Amino acid sequence: MIVLVIGGAGYIGSHTARALKRAGHEVIIFDNLSTGYEFLAEGFELVKGDVLDASALKNVMSRTEAIMHFAAHAYVGESVTNPRKYFRNNVEGGLSLLNAAVDAGLKKIIFSSTCAVYGEPAKVPIEENTVRQPVNPYGVTKMFFEQSLEAYDRAYGIRYAALRYFNAAGADESGEIGELHAPETHLIPLTLQAAAGTGPGLQVFGSDYPTPDGTCIRDYIHVNDLASAHVKALEYLASGKESFAVNVGTGHGYSVQEVISAAEEITGKRVPRKIGPRRPGDPPALVANPAKAQALLQWKATRDLRDNVATAWKWMQRRATLVHQ
Repeated sequence: MIVLVIGGAGYIGSHTARALKRAGHEVIIFDNLSTGYEFLAEGFELVKGDVLDASALKNVMSRTEAIMHFAAHAYVGESVTNPRKYFRNNVEGGLSLLNAAVDAGLKKIIFSSTCAVYGEPAKVPIEENTVRQPVNPYGVTKMFFEQSLEAYDRAYGIRYAALRYFNAAGADESGEIGELHAPETHLIPLTLQAAAGTGPGLQVFGSDYPTPDGTCIRDYIHVNDLASAHVKALEYLASGKESFAVNVGTGHGYSVQEVISAAEEITGKRVPRKIGPRRPGDPPALVANPAKAQALLQWKATRDLRDNVATAWKWMQRRATLVHQ
């Protein structure tokens, strides 16, 4: 199948493009490179364009059979201070993409959604039937697009898969591609940068949560496990089955302290850190119940926290070597 990967020069999109290629699909990457990197798209056809450009979408969609949509702004804090940016890209851009798909007669779309659509759930592990009550503009934009997909499915027969990610982490085992954000806000790379001395000491937000060690617990899903879920979702839709939304997580949570301990073990270095107050709106624990994805897609995460940290460390070391060459 020829798959158009929107945002394929970004972190999760680039790993998924490679997973699609390994599974025998043809990939065209469409990215405006505002947060993506051209080298992450190496080995693929790259069309430089924006989701708000209907004519650019029309040109490339005439050659494709399915869409994977990763092109979203994704900083929660920034979405609070600059919601205009988020609604323009994530909502207007998303609708532009959907309308172009309808006009092109495309019927299959896999959407990069998020557990942020749930907000602060009353019950953990989180199941898909949990009420969607996002607590920040980022989560609202993702929920809006999910609801748009539901409406377009009913009206135009577009079949979709909404994959609600938990905390994406790690890097490709080859060390060739990995996580690269500016600014970096994710815990594992920040922890490794602190250990390596290439970043500041790690800021830990809160040590008084109702968790075993007092720090926040999150479900860290390896980016290659995420990528394989996208391939499975595409194959599920291609077999003629109905649209669906699923959690993509491991079902196991790790605390901030456990991440720090894993980083210290893998790097052999101490992680300098500073304990500060909790951030408002940070729930004590966010963990997926991945049973639906396992039953529907025959998919299961195969990597654990150690794999996440070890592959991220390998990628970070390789990047440092490349920079100094």
